[in-house]
Amino acid sequence: MSDKITLTADIRTDMGKGASRRLRRLGEKIPAIIYGAQEVPQTLSLSVNELTKVMEAEAFYSQILDVVVAGNSQQAVVRDLQRHPASGRVQHIDFQRISAGKVMHVNVPLHFVNEELCIGFKFNDGTITHNLTEVEISCLPKDLPQFIEVDMENVDTGSSVHLSDLKLPQGVTIIALTYGEDRDIPVVSVIAKRGVAEGEIDLDATSGAVEGDEGSQDDSSDSADEGSE
Repeated sequence: MSDKITLTADIRTDMGKGASRRLRRLGEKIPAIIYGAQEVPQTLSLSVNELTKVMEAEAFYSQILDVVVAGNSQQAVVRDLQRHPASGRVQHIDFQRISAGKVMHVNVPLHFVNEELCIGFKFNDGTITHNLTEVEISCLPKDLPQFIEVDMENVDTGSSVHLSDLKLPQGVTIIALTYGEDRDIPVVSVIAKRGVAEGEIDLDATSGAVEGDEGSQDDSSDSADEGSE
């Protein structure tokens, strides 16, 4: 797991959409809520500057955070993050508290390694196509990985790495695979370069060769006719 990320929040007493808009209008605070773990939900406000800084870390979106509310540290994960459709500015964040002994569901990022050594890419001129950039897992909080690694070195053209091929840390399960084999989708594929396929006849080249042969036969016939005359 990565180093803990700590975020300080203030308790927000004014409620409703109007209050949230006023809070955002000030430009210094973002509305939020923290809930779960059989505790009372709390409406919060976060510092824009502090939030912007911690969001630079990839782990912010998938790891357990320490959300400090009125001096009380609560462990939570980001469950939902809403952005403005035009500016991309964060509008609201939902945090879900976690319990040490309770299985949690969370999305973790995929890290693709050895792409420059990938057989299909390096030797067969294939194109690497990422179908997923993160995967939803279930695990206890103590087993939560920072990311899941996907090794591309031995992947050839025409092949894919599926969810079932991923090497998972102990105690981690991919949720999609619990629903059956039909959910075992490709994570990344190496696609062959478009062009003349192996074993396929190049019609243009063949046509040229045939025309050349015909021309040679015509020349030979002409020479033979001339000789007989």
